[in-house]
Amino acid sequence: MTVTSVGRPSADTDTGGALASAAEKVRELAARHAADADAARALTPEVVGALREAGFARHFVAARWGGAEGTFAELTDAVVTVGEGCAAAAWCASLCAYSARFAAHLPERGHAELWAESPDTVVATALMPAGRARRADGGWRLTGRWAYVSGIDFAQWVLVCAVVEGTGDGDGPPRARFFALPRGRYTVRETWDSVGMRATGSHTVVIEDALVPDHLSFDRTDMLTGRNGTSVLDAHNVPFQAVGGLTFIAPVVGAARGALAATAAGLTGRRRGQSGELKVVRASGRIDSARHLVAQNARVLDTREFTPEAMARNERNATFSAELLQEALALLVGAAGTGGLGEGGALQRFWRDVTAATSHVALQYDTAARKNYGAVLLGPEG
Repeated sequence: MTVTSVGRPSADTDTGGALASAAEKVRELAARHAADADAARALTPEVVGALREAGFARHFVAARWGGAEGTFAELTDAVVTVGEGCAAAAWCASLCAYSARFAAHLPERGHAELWAESPDTVVATALMPAGRARRADGGWRLTGRWAYVSGIDFAQWVLVCAVVEGTGDGDGPPRARFFALPRGRYTVRETWDSVGMRATGSHTVVIEDALVPDHLSFDRTDMLTGRNGTSVLDAHNVPFQAVGGLTFIAPVVGAARGALAATAAGLTGRRRGQSGELKVVRASGRIDSARHLVAQNARVLDTREFTPEAMARNERNATFSAELLQEALALLVGAAGTGGLGEGGALQRFWRDVTAATSHVALQYDTAARKNYGAVLLGPEG
């Protein structure tokens, strides 16, 4: 592994305490703007600025570029906090942090291009290989369309995955690579029309025959296996399976907590009956259980417990938490009744956001967890 130390002098790095404190402020601000963001299908400029200032984009950036070199537990707690005010803001906070972690697999010159000016560069990522790339003088020619790229409205860079032409050998799929492009080298088509998570701005990125230099590309296998040839930082050397949907489930935990608070605030006077109270209590148990499972996932990453069992459990934890939170929101909606679902109230927005967020493929038990954790419990099939 070759690691260089080129870069500007290290700045004071963020700490978990600083991020936690900043997340509280973002939560309050995002909650005040949540209805407007939901209606406009975009985070307000005030919230975008607060997310950047809080340090989410720099959380996994190396200290030599002024980043925080933070932990997964610190980030998870902060994302949950923001989610209590606005699920879409928390989703974007989580993804801009994890996108920087993915981009850390770029060669050193790529690090300099992204972070030499500021560790707070916002990167949006399309993880699935939806485009095609071919070798060209000085790098790669890249073409494709990538849907559901959250935060692309305010991102300064995009990181997309594409299949490399001519690399299939008949025994397996063609190789895939990631490519980083700055704003202006791609176009955005506003295609995001989901009923929930509206303000994430998860639109479609279109790239037409762009030349991407070698230092802005890396092999997808590096990200999947967690082998980083540029950085020795622990957070930059994590198998993708171990993340286990943590990127996506943490905002949902926060949203469910926000829904619980909104429901409890509305159950007063004659509305507070035994049935409603019981539903709220049952929902709270599911939400707390999900939060404990998500915290366990973060601990696995920070303690580097990358056994097959622990990584498969992380996948199970994330997908099972999604099921728990879906159940919790159904209970809260039942407890609130018709009067609690007015369009002006927060509960209906949290309900839509949780429903939309848990539809993500990374939080589907059948596709993300069944095979791997089933093999841990039952042994390999056959």
